[in-house]
Amino acid sequence: MHPLLPSLNSRAEHELTTINHTSSPTCYPCLMPLLYILLGLLLLQTRLCSSGAANDTLTPGQVLAIGGKLISRNGKFALGFFQPASTISKSHIASWYLGIWFNKIPVFTTVWVANREEPITDPLTQLEISSDGNLVIISHAGTQSVVWSTHIASRTQTNINTTSAVLLNSGNLALTDSPSSDTLLWQSFDHPTDLMLPGAKFGRNKVTGLNRPAISIKSLIDPGLGSYSVELDTSGIVLKRRNPSVVYWHWASSRTSSLNLIPILKAIVESDPRIKGLFNPAYVDNNEEEYYTYTSPDESSIFVSLDISGQIKPTVWSQAEQSWQNLYAQPADPCTPSATCGPFTVCNGNAQPYCDCMESFSHKSPQDWELSDRIGGCIRNTPLHCTSNENITSSTDIFHPISQVTLPFNLQSIDIATTQSKCEEACLSSCSCTAYSYNNSRCSVWHGELLSVNLNDGIDNTSEDVLYLRLAAEDQPILRKNKRKQNVGVVTAASIIGFGLLMLMLLLLIWKNKFKWFGLPVYNNQGSGGIIAFRCSDLVRATKNFSEKLGAGGFGAVYKGVLSDTTTIAVKRLDGACQGEKQFRAEVSSIGLIQHINLVKLIGFCCEGDKRLLVYEHMINGSLDGHLFKSKSVLSWNTRYQVTLGVARGLSYLHQSCHECIIHCDIKPENILLDASFVPKVADFGMAAFVGRDFSRLLTTFRGTAGYLAPEWLSGVAITTKIDVYGFGMVLMEIISGKRNSSETFTSSSYDAKYFPVEAISKLHEGDMGSLVDPQLHGDFNMEEVERVCKVACWCIQDNETDRPTMGEVVWVLEGLQEIDMPPMPRLLAAMTEQSSETSV
Repeated sequence: MHPLLPSLNSRAEHELTTINHTSSPTCYPCLMPLLYILLGLLLLQTRLCSSGAANDTLTPGQVLAIGGKLISRNGKFALGFFQPASTISKSHIASWYLGIWFNKIPVFTTVWVANREEPITDPLTQLEISSDGNLVIISHAGTQSVVWSTHIASRTQTNINTTSAVLLNSGNLALTDSPSSDTLLWQSFDHPTDLMLPGAKFGRNKVTGLNRPAISIKSLIDPGLGSYSVELDTSGIVLKRRNPSVVYWHWASSRTSSLNLIPILKAIVESDPRIKGLFNPAYVDNNEEEYYTYTSPDESSIFVSLDISGQIKPTVWSQAEQSWQNLYAQPADPCTPSATCGPFTVCNGNAQPYCDCMESFSHKSPQDWELSDRIGGCIRNTPLHCTSNENITSSTDIFHPISQVTLPFNLQSIDIATTQSKCEEACLSSCSCTAYSYNNSRCSVWHGELLSVNLNDGIDNTSEDVLYLRLAAEDQPILRKNKRKQNVGVVTAASIIGFGLLMLMLLLLIWKNKFKWFGLPVYNNQGSGGIIAFRCSDLVRATKNFSEKLGAGGFGAVYKGVLSDTTTIAVKRLDGACQGEKQFRAEVSSIGLIQHINLVKLIGFCCEGDKRLLVYEHMINGSLDGHLFKSKSVLSWNTRYQVTLGVARGLSYLHQSCHECIIHCDIKPENILLDASFVPKVADFGMAAFVGRDFSRLLTTFRGTAGYLAPEWLSGVAITTKIDVYGFGMVLMEIISGKRNSSETFTSSSYDAKYFPVEAISKLHEGDMGSLVDPQLHGDFNMEEVERVCKVACWCIQDNETDRPTMGEVVWVLEGLQEIDMPPMPRLLAAMTEQSSETSV
C-alpha cells in the first residue's frame, strides 16, 4: 500500500560519495549546507546506537529521526517515519508520517499511524521522549514545535527520567515507567487507526471512559480520517458514516441482547481453511471493561480492518500468493455502508467495480477513484438549464428513470402532488431539485446531492422503487446518437412500434379470454407487481356468497373460494378497514410486492364502497392451530422444528429485509399456514396498515389471542418489532407442548389454571425438558433441538423488549450457527409462579 522510500542515511551516503568525486571545486561551497544537514541527520540517528539502546526501545535522551526505525524483538513489526508513494510526484515538499508496519512483508502495510491529520514536511523532524515524560514528534523547522504527543498526565521527575517506549512483538507501541517495567502509561493499541491486530482490545473501559473506535483511512495513499467508523458502545457494535452521522450496521452486545457474536465468528473461522487455527476470537464483559479481542500464532500475519468502503474485513497474508487476502466482509453487501460510492453514483454489490456514475455523470476526480477515495463521487457532464425570477421558474430539463433502486437520503414529501406528472412538475419548479420518485401514490423529491442509490441486483437489496434523475435536455440518451443514423433509427423504431402494437392487440385478446376463463372480468386491470383488482360480485360468486368459512380473527373472517379454472383461493373480508380507496390500493400494492417462501402470497383485492377484501393463495393443510390443538394429525418433531425455522425466517424478512420495516402485530398459530409440503407461511402480515386507526381497538377484541400480546401493549408505549418476537416466543411454547399455553381445569371445589410458559422455564432451569414435549410424539424428538427452541422461546417472552433477541438473531440460533445463554425468569412469570405457590399452600 505505502512503499517506503529509501532511508535518509542511505540517501546521505549517496550524496557524500557524489561530493567526494566532484571534480569542480566551485560546487563545494554550494553543497556545504546540504552536507551539514545530512551529517546532522546521521548524528541524530546514531544517537540511538551510541547509548547502547535495544533496537525495539527508545529511552530519554535518544531520538528517532527520519530514516531510522525501531524493530520488535521478533522482527515482525517496525516503527519509523514513512512517506506515501505519491507525495513526491504531487509536490517537491515531502509528507511524512510516524507509523508501525509489517517489517518482513514485501507489500508495505501500515498497522498504526500517529499523526494521521498532521503530515510532516520538515526533514529534521524526530521522535523523542519529552521532559514531561510524553512520547512526542518534534519539528525543528524554525522554532521547535510539537506535531504529535501521547498526552499522558505529568508525573514525578524521577519517573520521567526512566520512561521508555518499546515496540512489542504484538505490534503495540507501549510507553512504560522503565525498560524493565510492565506498567503501561500509554499504548498505541488504545488509539487504533483503521485496524485491529491480534491481542488488541476492541471496546471500552467502563471506569475511565476510554473507547477505542477505528476510523477508516481516506485513500490508499492518505492515512487521514476517512468516512466510516466502528466502535463498541453500550448498545453493541456500531458501524456508521461519520459526516453526516448515519448508523448503517449494528450488532447488539451480550449486555443488550441474549445472543453472542463469538459463536458466529468461531463458526466462520472453522468453516474457512485459510484461517482455521489462525483466528481465535474472545469476548470479555466485566465491571471494568467490555471488549472483543482475538489471538493468532506469532508466525501468521493477520489483521481485522475497517475498509475505506465501510466494511469490516479480516485479512491474512498469503505466502503462496505473496499478497493480502480478504477472508470475508461485514456487512456482506458493499452497498450497505451509507453513501459508500459518493454523490450521484449507483452501487451494485454484485458488480466489479460495484460503484458507477449515474447516467450523464462522470468521476469528479478519476485519480481519487483509482485510490478508492470516492467521497467526491460524480459530477454532471452538462449543467441543468433552469432560470428563476419573480417566482417564475423555467426549465427545459428532462428526467431519466433508474429502476429497482433504493431511494436516496433526505427525501422531501410533496403531499399536494397526487399524480406522477404533478410530482414531476413539482421537481421542475425548483432549480435545486435533482430527482423525484412517485411510488404508491406518494411523491418524493430530492434537492442537492443524491446518496446511497443502490441497485436491486445487489446482495441485500430487493427494492422495486424507481428514481427519476434530472438531466439537461441534450443529455437525453437518444439525442446523443449520431445524427447520420437518424433515418435508420426512425425506420427501425417505426417497425418495432408497428410490431409492438400488433403483439399488444393479441395479448389483450388473450388476457381478456383469460379473465373470462377465470370468471373474473377485467376491473381496473392489474395493480403494481401483478396484484389483481377483483370485482366484489366475482368474489361473491367464487366463494358461493361467503358460505364456507375457513376461520376468523381480529381483522375479519376468511372464506374459501374457487375460481372457474378450479384454482382454490382464500378471501379475507376485513372488518374496520377505514382508509379511502386510494390509500387502501397503495397499501395493497406495497404488501403485494413482498415475496418470500415463508409468507403467504397476496393474489389480489377488492375495494368497492365500504367493502375491503383480500385474495390469497389457499394453503391446503390449513393453519398450525388445527394440527396442534384439534387433533387433525400429529406433527412430527422434525416438521415442528422446520415450522419454527420457517416462521422465524419470514418474520426476519418482514422486519429487516423489506424497504420499510413491517410489524405483523398478530403472531399466533392461526396466522401460520401450512402448504402441501408443510412449509409454513405467515399470513395477515401488514394487517395493521389495512385496518388503520381501528387497529388499537381490534387488539382489545382479539378472539383467543390475548396470550400472544407483549406487555408493552398494556403500557401504551410505541410498538416495535419486538412485539412480534414476543408472540413468536409464545407460539414456540405451544409447538413444544402441542397444547395452548393456558390450560384451564375446573372441578366442583376449585379452579386450576396451569400456565405452560411458567412450567417451561422452570423445567429448562432444572434440565428436565423431556417432560415438556407433546406426549403424542412418544419420545420421538431431538433433545438438543427441544432445548434450543425452549431457550429461544424463553428469551423471546422477556418482559423488557430490549432483552428479547431480533428475529434475525433467532434464525442464527435455530440454524445452529450460534449458541444462546440460559434465559432468566421474566418478572411477570416469576410473579405468577409466586402467586401459584401461595395459592397451592
